[in-house]
Amino acid sequence: MSSTASGLVPVHIGQPEPGSDRDQALRLRADRPTSLRILEAVDWRRHGLQQRWLGMESSDCAAALSPGHVHNQDDEGMKRLFGGARRRGELALVLTVIGQVDEDRTHNVFGSADASVHLSDLFTSVVARRLPAGTRPSIAPGLSGADRDLAIRLLTRPADDPWWSLQLRGMHLEHGAGSGSEDHLAAGELHPILVDALGDPVVAAWSSPAGDQRWYVIPDGTPWDNVLDWLVHRALPEYVPGALRRARSPFFVDPDLQTAGEQSARQSLEELEARYAEEKQRLEKELREAKEKAEAVRYGLLYGSGTELTKAVAQVLTAAGMRAVDLDEELGGTKSADLLVSAEGASARLVEVKGVSGPAQESYIGQLRQHLDTWPQLRPSVPVSEGVLIVNHQYKLHPSERSADVYTRPEHVASLASLPVTVVSAVQLFNWWRAGDWAAIRTAVLGGVIAAASSAAPVKRQQPFAPQRRWYDRLRK
Repeated sequence: MSSTASGLVPVHIGQPEPGSDRDQALRLRADRPTSLRILEAVDWRRHGLQQRWLGMESSDCAAALSPGHVHNQDDEGMKRLFGGARRRGELALVLTVIGQVDEDRTHNVFGSADASVHLSDLFTSVVARRLPAGTRPSIAPGLSGADRDLAIRLLTRPADDPWWSLQLRGMHLEHGAGSGSEDHLAAGELHPILVDALGDPVVAAWSSPAGDQRWYVIPDGTPWDNVLDWLVHRALPEYVPGALRRARSPFFVDPDLQTAGEQSARQSLEELEARYAEEKQRLEKELREAKEKAEAVRYGLLYGSGTELTKAVAQVLTAAGMRAVDLDEELGGTKSADLLVSAEGASARLVEVKGVSGPAQESYIGQLRQHLDTWPQLRPSVPVSEGVLIVNHQYKLHPSERSADVYTRPEHVASLASLPVTVVSAVQLFNWWRAGDWAAIRTAVLGGVIAAASSAAPVKRQQPFAPQRRWYDRLRK
């Protein structure tokens, strides 16, 4: 089964040949690994590889893919692969998958672990614990060469794909008939490639104590085409170049035979790809943080009511450079409006916040006026003469489907013009906030032109939405 004439590099695959009797038997097993099903669709020749299925000769193979050793299927094939690599003085490469994307339960004997991979013929395993949805790994420090390239490739996995935290573990053996037990410490070393937020590896390479084996542990669901491209173009040239030379693989580029120009261009390309991956990772993290920070305010303003809406309004006003005091906390109970808002150079104002699934009730204005009338009895040292009503009306509808104005009855609209009250919709406030138009927010809430506070970031001024009070004033002219 020589691969020299074909230019294909032989690789051992830890599953039976598709369609064989052995394969049909494995298909009936409920615990058949997802990774094995994925391998069936690989175009091996496109990658310059010759597949050697379970039961075929493996001693001349350059690497093993997802070996079935953990399922007691592949002991002989792996022994011959390790023996052949040892005889040639080469490193034995193994790519193995851990976890199952379509299974989220503990299913082995390792206690809190959700999956495991038995390493070589040692009393050592990599055990895995499935991480929460939304985990975003990062590249482990100090990586270079093929390992760094693999990290960059695996960062392209879809955002909702699962990850597993990896740990090296030894083995405890209980002997029968009361003859005692023995503990075996974990052998070899686990080298992180991608790590989670706690610094624990989610992709790693294990090296054997003798240094003659290197196992890459990758999460289930990883596209094999991406991994095989890495194997042929990065891993084998770095770790087992002899395998490519023997096969006369068209994908092998011998650095010893390259010109200085070729080497320089290749190095520049690799550095560019690494910089791109780092910048992409940084920007994705920046986007996630910005989204997490904005989500509570966005949801509160557009779909919230009660405390949720009030807190979102307070955050927006604070971001615009104003001081917003929660009066329920300050005074105890619901004795006044929701917020007392102030800023240097402007009189303080009471802010009443309402959320309603239908049209806004006209009685909200009366409630705010009552708060203005009783305010001097609560805090006579803090003069307040005007109030602001912020209403999240029709919040069960998408913002684009809501009426633009909080109040639309002409008689009510006309009556508001003479009152010390400004009406602002939560959607208006949201649009100013998302555009960073702090001046529009300060003007709507405190009136006049208020100097920007240092906490409000300067942005390009956009045409603000006019608060309803000023719209009413225009109606009267």
